[in-house]
Amino acid sequence: MKPASASNLYAIPGELPLDSGQNLAGAQIAYETYGELNADKSNAILICHALTGDQFVASAHPITGKPGWWERMVGPGKPIDTDRFHVICANVIGSCMGSTGPKSLAPDGEPYAMRFPVITIRDMVRGQVALLDGLGIERLHAVIGGSMGGMQALSLAANWPTRAQRVLVIASTARHSAQNIAFHEVGRQAIMADPAWCDGDYYASGSRPDNGLAVARMAAHITYLSEEGLTEKFGRRLQDRDAKSFGFDADFQVESYLRYQGSGFTQRFDANSYLYITRAMDYFDLAEEHCGKLADAFSGTTARFCLVSFDTDWLYPTSESRHVVHALNSTRAQVSFVELSASAGHDSFLLPHDQLDRVVEGFLNG
Repeated sequence: MKPASASNLYAIPGELPLDSGQNLAGAQIAYETYGELNADKSNAILICHALTGDQFVASAHPITGKPGWWERMVGPGKPIDTDRFHVICANVIGSCMGSTGPKSLAPDGEPYAMRFPVITIRDMVRGQVALLDGLGIERLHAVIGGSMGGMQALSLAANWPTRAQRVLVIASTARHSAQNIAFHEVGRQAIMADPAWCDGDYYASGSRPDNGLAVARMAAHITYLSEEGLTEKFGRRLQDRDAKSFGFDADFQVESYLRYQGSGFTQRFDANSYLYITRAMDYFDLAEEHCGKLADAFSGTTARFCLVSFDTDWLYPTSESRHVVHALNSTRAQVSFVELSASAGHDSFLLPHDQLDRVVEGFLNG
């Protein structure tokens, strides 16, 4: 596998039309590939990343040096086997790891900042479809995504119904709930309340809204976990002390953990991208896009579907996956569904899980 620093850039020709009615000129997509594309280009798999993910699905991150976010799943002999499949993972439009987003330079040579147009999940997929067109890949063997990546996979199946033979959606939903929107709004307000945010124009200031972004990450990270997992991992154990400090340092291990997560996140992510991507997720509602009926979103699909949920995921609970399955059933689409048991909550799809591995491998090879 090539190193993370060898990311490819694809310049989308012309303008990328957006759901807002605006057009994005000069947009670029940063992407990584693994495995060889066969002669008839029939073995390509598109992996869609989650909110804070990127294209480095199975290669070291160029900033943190950490392994790819799904390295356990993607590679030679792994469930998504790069000895057999050509895997593509692209950074979404609006993000900050090479694809065009708020920190990118606008045509006037200055960062877009808050002049960047508000985007949707469907806009992200438009960028990915443009990339596939540029690569000459007309039909994917599969599109795969967890969390926000699952939203992209569903959007591709609904809006480009012949582009993928298989659609694998893990720990995701067909629309963002009021509770999810509420959590995102807390994070956005934390960023915008940081004095260093400067209405989004902080790129030349030498100071970033890291405090606000860290708080946003801390709040979101809680939703990725489960009560069972938090209790098992931390309980009420104290952090590096024998007694409470009677102050506001991180007395508890769970406090220290969240602060670590927040601080580390600011080193690799852009605050404005966080605003734009969370807004895109909040706008996501496949039924609304198709006259209010979810089944109509899939009326033209020719793909096989597999949906996976986790019993401790309260961010996108099993009921959300079942809702999608019922809609697919009503269109007589080929669909399978499984709820897996895991203690880690929403993040379970990123962690070692033998049953998930078997589901992924079986669906891709079946």
